[in-house]
Amino acid sequence: MARGEEPLLSGRPSSDHSDERNVEEEDALLTGQKQQQPRRYTWAFWREVGLLAWAVLATVLVIILAILYQHQQQTSNPKPSGGGWKNGRPTGKRNLIFMVSDGMGPTSLSLTRTFRQTVTGLPIDDVLVLDEHLIGSSRTRSTTSLITDSAAGATAFSCGQKSYNGAISVLPNGDPCGTVLEAAKRAGYKTGLVVTTRITDATPACFAAHVNQRGEEDEIAVQEVGEHPLGRVLDLVLGGGRCHFLPNTTDGSCRKDDRDIIHLAKKNGFNYVSDRKGFDGLNFGTGVKLPLLGLFADTDIPYEVDRRNMDDVYPSLDDMARTALTALQEATEDSDKGFFLMIEGSRIDHAGHGNDPVAQVHEVLAYHKAFASVLEFLDRDDVEGVLVGTSDHETGGLATARQLHDAYPEYHWFPTVLANATHSAENLAYKLRDHIAGKHISPLDTGIKTPPRPRPRSPASPDSPSPSPSLSTDSQEIKQYIQHLVSNGLGIHDATPAEIRRLVNSSEDPWPVSYILADMISRRAQVGWTTHGHSAVDVNIYASDPGQAKPLVGNRENTEVGGFLKEYLDLEEEVEEVTEELKKKMMKSGGEWMGEVVVGGKGDHYEGDFRKRGVLGCGCHAGVEEHGY
Repeated sequence: MARGEEPLLSGRPSSDHSDERNVEEEDALLTGQKQQQPRRYTWAFWREVGLLAWAVLATVLVIILAILYQHQQQTSNPKPSGGGWKNGRPTGKRNLIFMVSDGMGPTSLSLTRTFRQTVTGLPIDDVLVLDEHLIGSSRTRSTTSLITDSAAGATAFSCGQKSYNGAISVLPNGDPCGTVLEAAKRAGYKTGLVVTTRITDATPACFAAHVNQRGEEDEIAVQEVGEHPLGRVLDLVLGGGRCHFLPNTTDGSCRKDDRDIIHLAKKNGFNYVSDRKGFDGLNFGTGVKLPLLGLFADTDIPYEVDRRNMDDVYPSLDDMARTALTALQEATEDSDKGFFLMIEGSRIDHAGHGNDPVAQVHEVLAYHKAFASVLEFLDRDDVEGVLVGTSDHETGGLATARQLHDAYPEYHWFPTVLANATHSAENLAYKLRDHIAGKHISPLDTGIKTPPRPRPRSPASPDSPSPSPSLSTDSQEIKQYIQHLVSNGLGIHDATPAEIRRLVNSSEDPWPVSYILADMISRRAQVGWTTHGHSAVDVNIYASDPGQAKPLVGNRENTEVGGFLKEYLDLEEEVEEVTEELKKKMMKSGGEWMGEVVVGGKGDHYEGDFRKRGVLGCGCHAGVEEHGY
């Protein structure tokens, strides 16, 4: 072989197993069959196999544990002292908190969410607690109108049945309908109402009274303290509306008669508190003796934007809610029954009636805070419970947009304009009225401590309060006062001469002062309103646990909310029994305790109403000390 030449296969790498391969090849040549030799695996191979087996085993174990945990959650009692569900029905001890955001529509949430994010510098994905518990929506029509009022709306909640506008737990045929609260009391539950309006107002009244027309607030007060066809049905009552409990011989009364309902309440066993000092003595519900009646304002507790400056006078919705929860929790500690509590953010509705975006956003935030406190209570409480929240209707036709001119609008609304305001339009109207009357309250004051003496609503238009007091004057001093008022109270530093003149000459204006002030800031924030009344928009439904409130998931009729309340407490039979007893007592007494009989109202059909009423007959002459419904 020549130098430099190499065999053809000399570069082929040798194999560690070449001898074994040679033997296999020889056997194959001799026998004509390939001989199978045992395969040998290295340590690295077995290590990979072991790791794979361990991963599979761990995955299977995790899945098994997850299935066992889920099964335990579904079949066992998650609360040491609570109830559960069996065959689709609730069992055991449980609590139900029903929250009503009167007048709050979906846009109220958009307004408040964006306001909160903008003012506090939060990111756009930092949403409200309410947003995290949204489970559905509710349709709100009554039997007499596509647009309900609070009375018919609350009757749908309390009785689970539709009725006419103005009905307080009375059906269109004139029969009273038993309420979930009355049935709960009969079944052994403790019961309570917490509101920021008059405790005799439509929503709370529908759970503990029966009258043909919501304007019968004097009779509602009587029934709420125990002079009721079923006896006393309430264990705890916190809110405003003291004027309906005082005899008409007493300063601050709005009753038509001389009955002392506070005396009647005490006679029926109620403990009574009437001011902030008395409320603070309740120690947030610890050691409270029931039944309890707390009336903290002559009429309605001030808007939250104003109340926060008078915290030494009026408790907040959150304060009252937490007090009620603790008091009812302690009262049912040794009972096999829990409690039913209705909590209402009442004055969201009033802010909508007044078209006041400043009052609106702070009322929603106050409700939001109370909602979060209820969730915290349920998390730490040993007893099974659920929170369900919804609105009876939307008020104001609120929109986070406004067409200010004939030209096509730019797409804007300005939350910071609302942040500059420190008072509600209602509060500033109080100040202007008192200044005109000679009290000369400074525009820098935080607010008047005591609302004016209530005046009865006009029988012709119960939804419309009394007219504004005359403010007509051309005094330069009044003009300067108004300029300071809107600057310091609303944060408006560019009020036009026309706006100031309109306020000075407000007695000649079809709108009350509070409406004018609210419109001034709404225009600047570019917040729109379509009405000073209610609208027919669907409203949101919220729940602490969508699993517990599954029947309310999706779009529901408002009567389905009432049906769920009865079902969760397993009170369907008790509601029927209460209804039958009420009907018998109505027939026996002639229904005197239900007030004047209502003649059936018309349904919704067009009759040329768009030109039938001028502004002077629109019911918008609302006095600042009274509110629409």
